[in-house]
Amino acid sequence: MKRTRPGARPVPAQSRPSVPPTHAGAGAPADRTDRNPADGAQPLTASADLDREAAIARLFDLHYTPMLRLAALLGADDPENIVAEAYYQIYRKWRKIRATDSAEAYLRSVVCNLTRMRIRHLQAARRHVEVPVGSVASAETSALLHDDQRALVSALQQLPARQREALVLRHWLGLKEGEIAQTMGISSGSVKTHTARGIAALTQALEARR
Repeated sequence: MKRTRPGARPVPAQSRPSVPPTHAGAGAPADRTDRNPADGAQPLTASADLDREAAIARLFDLHYTPMLRLAALLGADDPENIVAEAYYQIYRKWRKIRATDSAEAYLRSVVCNLTRMRIRHLQAARRHVEVPVGSVASAETSALLHDDQRALVSALQQLPARQREALVLRHWLGLKEGEIAQTMGISSGSVKTHTARGIAALTQALEARR
């Protein structure tokens, strides 16, 4: 079991996020319902619960590795835990998401938000403990990236969070402007601004390394 960041649930590496088990006593009806008290939603029927688990399993198969790369490129030191937490959140809120396209967009947005919070936590920690810039990159991050990407990722991590997110979503994930705006929770005009500033700063940083 790998270590987890504060507040994260321990999840084995490369494993599908666990789904809360169902329990039925003797003589339990076939249409058992399942309620999550935390979100106050109406209970799921047993059939809907199975549909949810199957849909999230498909999301995992399709998007786990891309989401892992996204978290790593955004600067997460623990991308596996970030993505595991994102899948857990989408499991809990599935009744509000349903459609596969919406689920993928929601998953991207949660990964971005969790990574941003994690980086803020690390920055706060650095105020109390001297940590060399760039030394927090994890073994998972290094393994996910090719050698020729590491210098670029190092430069990316020096950018402000919004600029970094805009560039990664546009040039690595290939999202359109509207999709980036939805993922980041900002306007299309702000996406253009962050992207332009990010490219300028990244170009300057890479030229300085030559």
